[in-house]
Amino acid sequence: MIVQACINGARPAGYHPNLPLTVDAMVRDGVASIEAGAAELHIHPRDDAGRESLAAVDDTVRAMRRACTGTLIGVSTGAWIEADAATTRERIAAWRERPDYASVNLCEPDAPAVMALLDRIGVGIEAGLATIADAERLVSLPDCPPLFRVLIEIEEQDVNKAEEIADGIAQVLAEAGLSRPILLHGFDATVWHFVRRARERRWSTRVGLEDGPSKPDGTLARGNAELIAAAVAIFAPNGCVR
Repeated sequence: MIVQACINGARPAGYHPNLPLTVDAMVRDGVASIEAGAAELHIHPRDDAGRESLAAVDDTVRAMRRACTGTLIGVSTGAWIEADAATTRERIAAWRERPDYASVNLCEPDAPAVMALLDRIGVGIEAGLATIADAERLVSLPDCPPLFRVLIEIEEQDVNKAEEIADGIAQVLAEAGLSRPILLHGFDATVWHFVRRARERRWSTRVGLEDGPSKPDGTLARGNAELIAAAVAIFAPNGCVR
């Protein structure tokens, strides 16, 4: 059970006054998030213009590793980043400062090829499941490589519907006998609901400006560190995150 920090995601400039978009800002927030209790960092590297870029992974991960020695660092491989399947795979294959793991969205057509590539180059696979159909696709893959983790990420904003989706995904995984660590998180209106739900299920969770800018009381957080501290207070009230 851990709390992961998702410090920026695909959020645009202007989304939050302290959204980290440069390498220096990501490093600053990464350090602050770890100090606030995060066990891992999930980042979306950006180029000099502030756009998400798989080509920016080397410089970003290298800088993060220097500042956060010993901390696991993950990135996204979202298809929207490069908007071309071949380019996505080319840029992943070119990584020299490889992250510890990378998330792959099972809703994306090229997901199996991206997963196979990550496995070949020694990067852990965080399988992203947003729907029951995503889970069914994952368990039906004929040559699924070993998974670092399953990421149940619920975008549905109605809490009851979101809960049904999360439970349905978990049921598919259980019936298939796919037993891997699970990280559960919500988005915007459901962030804190799923932090609490993850704690109940003894799963990991994540918070950060990628998923939502508000603290549990609905007020705007000053930045990622405040969100992490709030999650740790819920997740491990006795001060122990395992």
